[in-house]
Formats: sequence, structure tokens, C-alpha cells
Amino acid sequence: MAKITFPIEATHIMMFARAVGDENPVYHDADKARESEVGGIVTPPTFAVAVAQFNPEASRPRPGEKWFGSGKTPSGIEGKAPSAGGLNAEQHFEYFRPVRPGEVLTAETRPGRTWERESKRAGKLSFAERITEFRDQNGDLVISLRGVSVKTERPVDQG
Repeated sequence: MAKITFPIEATHIMMFARAVGDENPVYHDADKARESEVGGIVTPPTFAVAVAQFNPEASRPRPGEKWFGSGKTPSGIEGKAPSAGGLNAEQHFEYFRPVRPGEVLTAETRPGRTWERESKRAGKLSFAERITEFRDQNGDLVISLRGVSVKTERPVDQG
């Protein structure tokens, strides 16, 4: 998979924290953050998912391209959404040190384990792990993100 390199900016940290409803001053107030245990502004625990904003292949509408969207009705694609039958089952974040404004991180994603289980309501469940490692400008591992997705063999029986 492609590497994505992106800057860590103080305003980006603040906007992410606000978007998730976290008002902790270590995410936006330099003076209070400096006086805290972390000693300066740091990123929130789930901030690593914000890398999707820098990924040109991320799922989002693009001018001139049909997109299924997330609204009440599709916005161009007929039939079944490309992602139908799948969902995000787990995410695990492992931080090796705090991430601070001014750093530049590079994220690289690789496949992890795959496995299957049988479900009475949805048939075969196929699990797939994706591991994304975030390294700083010196090449040091800063964050490891492990996500697990699951696809169902058929729609869940509502009965």
C-alpha cells in the first residue's frame, strides 16, 4: 500500500479534538498544555485516523465521479454500495510516545491476519486485519494502528 506523509499542525489537532467533543486543554491551549504532565500540545488518542484526510484514495465524493454517499439516497451509483456487507469491527491504537505539532508523520498500511467464522444470522463472516504504522521524520515508530473489518456472506436475517 502507498505511504502517506502529512504534517502535524496545532490547528489540525484542535479541530480534531473539537470534532470528537474533547475539550482537554492539552489539545489546544499551549500554556496549559506546557504546565500539564505531557508538557505541551499533543494529539488526542484517536487522532491517527485523521490521516484519511491526506489519502487521495480515501472514500469521499470527487467532482465528476459517481459516489454512493452516506445520505438517505445514493448520489449516482445504482444498486448495492461497494462497501455493502462490511463494517469496521475493531480499532486498536498503540502509542510509543506523544505526537506533537511540528512533526511530520508517514503512515504505511499493510495487511495483517485474515480469518473466518460462521454466523447463524449472516452466514460466513470474513475478518481482515490492517496494520498502519506511523513513523516520524526520523523513521521512529510513533503509533501502531490495527483495524479489523468484517464482511458478511449475506445480509443479517432480521427474523
